[in-house]
Amino acid sequence: MDRLQAMKIFARVVEEGGFAAAARAMDMSPPVVTRMVAELEQHLGTRLLQRTTRKLALTDAGEAYLQRVHAILHEIDDAEAAAAASTRDLRGTVRIVAAPVLATNFLAPMVAVWHENFPKLQLDISIDAFASDRVDEFDVTIMVAGEDFDANIVARPMLKGEAIVVASPQYLSRRGTPQEPQDLVRHDYLRDSGVAARSQTGPGRKLRLQSIDGSLPVQEVDAPAVLQSVSTELLLRAAVDGVGVAVTSRLLAEEHLARGELVHVLPQWIYSRYTVYAAMPSGRMLPARTKAFLDFLTEQVRASLAEQGK
Repeated sequence: MDRLQAMKIFARVVEEGGFAAAARAMDMSPPVVTRMVAELEQHLGTRLLQRTTRKLALTDAGEAYLQRVHAILHEIDDAEAAAAASTRDLRGTVRIVAAPVLATNFLAPMVAVWHENFPKLQLDISIDAFASDRVDEFDVTIMVAGEDFDANIVARPMLKGEAIVVASPQYLSRRGTPQEPQDLVRHDYLRDSGVAARSQTGPGRKLRLQSIDGSLPVQEVDAPAVLQSVSTELLLRAAVDGVGVAVTSRLLAEEHLARGELVHVLPQWIYSRYTVYAAMPSGRMLPARTKAFLDFLTEQVRASLAEQGK
């Protein structure tokens, strides 16, 4: 049995959702694909896939094995790319994972420029609200972290920003404009449940605000949530539509603020300061294609900030 080929076939079967689909994708016969996976399971002494008439599912052993197989196959691709790569003719795929809001608002605007400069380098962008948990699975993880970020990973800072409180003019005309943080107890709060889930006190945690210059005590506000979601864009849209008060990135809110669709509430207070990072797995050789992508991101952010005069 060709173990490397068997690994590739197993990974493709999972990716395609079946033996026949994997056989078509790999231009092989279905019996050969089925036999190779069976031989792999026999070699490992465990079942990797649960087969039913309707669907294919990974066993617990298969789930763990697939994660290692992806890493092994990716290392092989990196080794081949390093041996054959020319800085003028980079090829292959850069595998990226990012939270939805970063994929849409940070990465998407750069895709056309990337393709123009690196036409033979494909971007494979996965979306995960908790992207920071998957750094070891991808070439690059685009993630947001607060000022206290101190994880044991390799990360390149890309962009700094602040999270602020916003609401629509229509909402504020109905409910009044908060003058101090504690006024928010009488307002409808649009909560980011992704952030709440990561807090020590869970989804019911209080809204914590700090003064911009740090001269005042941190204010904890027990604001009643009327909507919560891991989707930053959903919450922002709800705020624009007048549903309630939201915490969002100042950068993300800028256009809405400029058009008068949102108002910066409590301008002397912020929710947090954060940094957008491009994180890489530690202990892994940095392929030329990944370095090219990181350098590209850095240059694009620098150019964008220069254009905005920041």
